Order: sequence, then structure tokens, then C-alpha cells
Amino acid sequence: MKSLDLHSGSSVSAGPADATQSTKTTRLGDLLLKGNFITREQLDEALNYQRLKGVRLGSHLIKLGYLTEDQLHAVFSRQFGIASVDLSTAQIDPDLLMRVPREFAVRHQVMPVRSGGNVLWVAMADPSDVMAIDELRFRTASRIEPLLASESEIREAIERHYGTPNELELRKVFDDLPQTPDTPGSVQVLGEDHTEVDIEALKLQSEEAPIIRLVNFILADALRCGASDVHLEPFAREMRIRFRIDGVLKNVMNPPVRLKDALTSRIKIMARLNISEKRVPQDGRIRIRVLDGDKTKELDFRVSTLPTLFGEKVVLRLLDKENLMADMLHLGFEPESLDKFQKAIHKPFGMVLVTGPTGSGKTNTLYSAISQINTPNTNIMTVEDPVEYNLVGVNQVQINEQVGLTFATTLRSFLRQDPNIILVGEIRDLETAEIAIKASLTGHLVLSTLHTNDAPATISRLLNMGLERFLVATSVQLICAQRLVRRICKNCKEAVKLPPVSTLIELGFQADEIATLQIFRGAGCKACNGSGYKGRVGLYEVMEITSALQEAIILNATSAELRKIATTNGMITLRRSGLCKIRQGITTIEEVVRETVQ
Repeated sequence: MKSLDLHSGSSVSAGPADATQSTKTTRLGDLLLKGNFITREQLDEALNYQRLKGVRLGSHLIKLGYLTEDQLHAVFSRQFGIASVDLSTAQIDPDLLMRVPREFAVRHQVMPVRSGGNVLWVAMADPSDVMAIDELRFRTASRIEPLLASESEIREAIERHYGTPNELELRKVFDDLPQTPDTPGSVQVLGEDHTEVDIEALKLQSEEAPIIRLVNFILADALRCGASDVHLEPFAREMRIRFRIDGVLKNVMNPPVRLKDALTSRIKIMARLNISEKRVPQDGRIRIRVLDGDKTKELDFRVSTLPTLFGEKVVLRLLDKENLMADMLHLGFEPESLDKFQKAIHKPFGMVLVTGPTGSGKTNTLYSAISQINTPNTNIMTVEDPVEYNLVGVNQVQINEQVGLTFATTLRSFLRQDPNIILVGEIRDLETAEIAIKASLTGHLVLSTLHTNDAPATISRLLNMGLERFLVATSVQLICAQRLVRRICKNCKEAVKLPPVSTLIELGFQADEIATLQIFRGAGCKACNGSGYKGRVGLYEVMEITSALQEAIILNATSAELRKIATTNGMITLRRSGLCKIRQGITTIEEVVRETVQ
């Protein structure tokens, strides 16, 4: 940096404090005219615009193309003897940023550079701006020595040292975020080949760096909180980010709405989606590596975007292999229900269906079943949309309808691949259902899912698809309907007073159960974030297709009639499964009532 002679008397700050804007601009204009840099017509045009808009004369002449920054610098340097400063390499003390507020620096296009004694050196785009120098002298109680820099250099320096508007808004967001010592950090984006994605190659603008930090925090915090889904939802005047924790959505932050496009674009880049296409839904996948304490974890996020009225809504499903419970003994089955389920999946042929709404744990149940029957002498093949977890020793296929790889076409190919066990991610249409039934009747065990409310209703759903009654009756071996309810937090678990006996009987408890019944709840603690719940457990309704049920299906029995036959034969309903969990002190009455009906 070129030094400035402090005793030369050349500082503009030595000029009269009451100098007017017009005097200053006329003087600069005269200098430019004298040096033949501009014509009188060009100066008059710029002065007229300046009087209307209040802009700096020099910057407007540059914008009009009548003058270059180098020419303006030459005039200032020759007239005032002011040195130039290279702001790109200048080391600026953070204390100076406190003395000169960002708002002032932006308004007057100045940048504090250094201080010494009672002198403050300031880079200025227009060192003839006497009013700015006087105001700065009054603010800082220092003698001001101007240095010369271009407006573009000063703007870049302001954003680099003070922060961009996005960064300033994000700092407010980060100030409100929970600063917990166990928050995972060091998020690293991985490609499909497990190599780190080159962030430089993404060509993000410099002001998007805080967006990267915010997205990384959201993903890492979702892991810390045990969230299963992350929702980014744009609205007219706000943006909302929510986590689904133990099946319940919880608002975690509200970033400024102006950041919605930047946040969405960052996630779409990570998921390798088309950031320019905002009119249609897109699906993708993000693989990240997170440093969690001393361990490094690799996580997958399934990404779905959806155009809404105020922008794209993004939902990320967290797929954490460590949360995949492969041991069926810990899923929540009652002993008799688990015994029926295990017998069915160990049969050499037939169909086993798992039903329930989205997010009810169907995939976990099926993967647990696959893990139990996965042996070196079996050929297991799955077709899924999408493949959520990679299972060792299992041939997994992800459908791609754009190229014609559907459930039905893949299933046809499976039958030529000598499979023992076939897992179909979901039976969505008659064609898929017919091929799956055919496979189950020709010596293959078929596992699949459906979206139905309970086990008996699954039969009606298959028939409504157009399947023949005798095919359904003879191919389906077992139907398992399930729900997930929240577990009472073990750290703050406490006994509570029983509701009235009539209420308990209405819930489904037997009179002899009530005498010894004790119910619990979570008081709320740090471990459960005050909710009283920590983790989830399954409720299971396992309907084994017995000969009585086969006959009823062929005779066109209703769902209610099928349920009556099944319960008579010992089927534990979803409500009864929930009551068992209440009696065992695992969950609460509120959770069971929320997920089941009597």
C-alpha cells in the first residue's frame, strides 16, 4: 500500500466544514472539464441527474460511460495527492468495523482501513465528499485521512468484512439457533460414488456461502434431534422449517422469506436436481458425511420438491441406517402376533402384506423381515421406489418410469432371475398385483405393502383393484397392519391418576384389567426436549389368512365380517395392541387414541 504524507496538507478534511454539495460537485466538474475528460454537455447532463437523484457525480459519469474509474482516480490523485489502497489485500481490524457502522459505509461508499493515534485512514470512492468526511470525523472523534479506491472495490470490501445482506439476516437466524455441544458438525456432501462434491464446481456466488452453512446446520440438526423428515415451506410473508420428530411436526426456525430461493437452490444442487426447473415436482437424493462427536456417520436424505403458490416446498426424508431396526423382537410386536408373522415369512411361497399410512414404519418391518430370512442359499430381489436402505446380499432395483422400468416390468424380469424371495415396494395397480400374485402361487415368497387403514380392509382393496376372489384367498398368507406411537421418555416417566372407569372401558379395556392398571406419562425433560416422549414403537394388527377367512373371502364377506372372524381366531387389533403398550407403561392413552379406533 502506498503511504500518505500526513503533513502535506493535502487532506480533504482540512477543507471547510460548511462546504455544500453543489460546491463540491462543481469543483469536481471543473477539474474534469479542465482535464478534457468530459464535455460541458456531459457535465450538465450528469449534474441535472444528480440534483434529481442525489447520486455522486463521479459514479454517475462512470455509469453513463463518459468517464472511467482510472480517469477519476487520476484526477483525485493529482488534485489532492491522495494515495490509492488495495482493499483486496488490506488487513482490517474488526474494531474499525464497530467504529464505522455498515449502514454509514454503504451510504457514503467508504471503508475504514487502519487507525493510529488520533488518525483514521478511510478508503473513499469520492475523497472530495466533505460532508461524509465531516460526519465520519464527528462519529469517530478522529482526524480523517482519505485513501482512494473504486466503488466496486469498496462494495466488495464491505460485503467481505461487514457481510452481505443475506449474511446479516442469517446471523440473526443463527443467533436464535440452539447452540448445543452435541450438535453434529463438519457436514460433507458426498456424491453417489462416495467422493466429496467439489463446492467450487457448483459456481455458487460468494454471498451464498452462509446459505451453505445454514443448510448444513439444518441437516446436521435434524440428525441431532432424531428427526425423520425436514420440511422447508415458503409462504407469502415467511418461510417455515419444521422437523418431524417421533411422528409429530415441530417448528424449528423461520428464516427470512427472501432466502427461500437460495435455500431451495442449495438443496437442489446437493440433490443433483435441475435448479432452473421450478414448475414440476422433482425427486433426488443427498448423501452426506457428518462428524458426530468422535464418529463419522454417512446419511442419506431423500429429497422431494413440489411447486406451491409461494415457491417450491422441499421435504427431506432422513434415511439413517443406524435407526433401521433389524431385530424384529424390538419392533413392538406382541408375542403371539410376532409368532404368526415369523411363520409366514419363513414359508417357501405365498404373499405377506404390510399395510399402513405413510410414515407408519412399513419399510422398517419389511427390511427387518428380509434381514431375518437373508441367508447365503436364498436369492432375494427387491423392486422399490426409491431404494431407502442398501441391504447386504440383497439384489435391489430402483424403478425409473421415465425409461419404462416400472414395478410391473421389473417383476416380470425377476421371474426370469430365479428368485426365492421377492419384495415389491408397493402394489399400486392391477398389473403389479396380478404379477405379484402369480409369483406367490408359483413357488416364490412375495413381500409387499399397501396403503389401507387396517388388515381386513386390505382384502377389499385388492378386490377393488380387480383381482379374482379365489386368487386373493389362496395367495395371501398374512396381512400386517401397523402404526407408530411415541414412547414415554424413560428419563421423566411418572405415574398419573387413572381416568374414570367408564372412560377406560370405552377405550377398550376389560373390567378385570382396570383393577391392576397403572398408566404413565412423561413430565418433560432435557432429554426429550420437554415433550415427554422419546422414540417410537409399533402397534401391530396381524391377520393370518386361515381356512375360515379364505372361505369368507370367496363368499364375498365384508371387511367387518372378516374382522369378526379374525378376532374370534385370536387376532390382536391395532387398538388392543395400543392398550397393551399402555398397560406396559410404554406409551400414553393420548397416543393410542390418536392412531387407532375402537
